Formats: sequence, C-alpha cells, structure tokens
Amino acid sequence: MTRVKICGITSPEDAVAAAAAGADAIGLVFVQASRRCVSLEQARAICRALPPFVTRVGLFVDAPPAQVEEVLRQVPLDCLQFHGSESSQYCLSFGRPWFKAVAMGGDEAPDWQSFAAADALLLDSHGGGKLGGSGKTFDWERVPALGQPWILAGGLNPGNVGEACRRLRPDAVDVSSGVEIGPGIKDHTAMNEFIKAVRHA
Repeated sequence: MTRVKICGITSPEDAVAAAAAGADAIGLVFVQASRRCVSLEQARAICRALPPFVTRVGLFVDAPPAQVEEVLRQVPLDCLQFHGSESSQYCLSFGRPWFKAVAMGGDEAPDWQSFAAADALLLDSHGGGKLGGSGKTFDWERVPALGQPWILAGGLNPGNVGEACRRLRPDAVDVSSGVEIGPGIKDHTAMNEFIKAVRHA
C-alpha cells in the first residue's frame, strides 16, 4: 500500500485533520526561508495533537548540525528529511531514519549512488537546497528502477495522484501545496480527497 505524507503542517488543527483523513505521516518545516516554517513551540503543539502511529518528519536544508540537534532535543521527530547538499555522513550523524530529496526537474541525471545510505529517496521537482511546495510536477518518465524505498513528490494533488500511483507504484507520496488554500494552511476536504485517491489507486 502506498503511504501518504502531508507536508508543511503549521497548526495542530491541520495535523489532526490530516491524521483523521488517513495520513501516515506529517511534515514539519524547519527552514526560515519557507512560508511553511514552524517554530519549536508550534512543532511541539502539533506533535502533541497527533494520535499514535502518525510519523513526524522534520524537514531541513543545509542546517548547521547544532540546529538539527536542538530541534531533536525539543521536538519528538521520528524521521528527518534533507533537501540541501547534505552528505550521507552528515545525515547519518543524527541517529534517526532519514530521507534525501533528489531534484528531478533538471537536465542532468542524479547521482543515485551518492544517496544509497538514505532510508528512502524523495523524488521532487526541486532539491539541492530548494524547497518543494511549488505545485510543479516533473517528467515521471525520468523515474528509474530504484533499489531502495522511494517517495514521489512534486505537484501532486487530488486530481493526479491516483494516476501517479498506478503508473509508478511509489512506496509513498508526499503533498504540500496540492492540498492547501494558502501556504501552510491545509484544505481539509482536499486532504481527504487526496488520500482517498491514493487508496483507490
């Protein structure tokens, strides 16, 4: 079964609605440049509101190790997601499962071997220091046969995620702007429709 992550959660209310809709994971953005960035206080409140067994993922871009460690001290994250030029050694140093965002929107093929240590790859339109949430897809024909778990992201919404799941069979899908009424403000109906489309696929 394809798992679902709702990223860019900024309020306990949206987190609870995502979980009620059937989300397997929620994403918390710890990047100041993002309009979906949450404070440590916000993140703690969101995590407290979640029911059991919903995975809490923290998103970072080339953050100083001390920043990631401080977040981990204060917020009960289950997994880390890295969108920058972080090395595998850096990602492994925090002792948590981690995902690496891979930019699929460029002309050059990614260096897949450099991400082999990741617990999962997140194939997105953006990467290399850029955040997702743009609402733009990439050419799905570029997805190779991967020897490790992977997550499809980039421009997914309730209208196209079913086709994506049927065509590509990703282990998970990740959505942010595709279920929003504004940056970081989730549309609860759209979240329900998105997850139903995944399950029906």
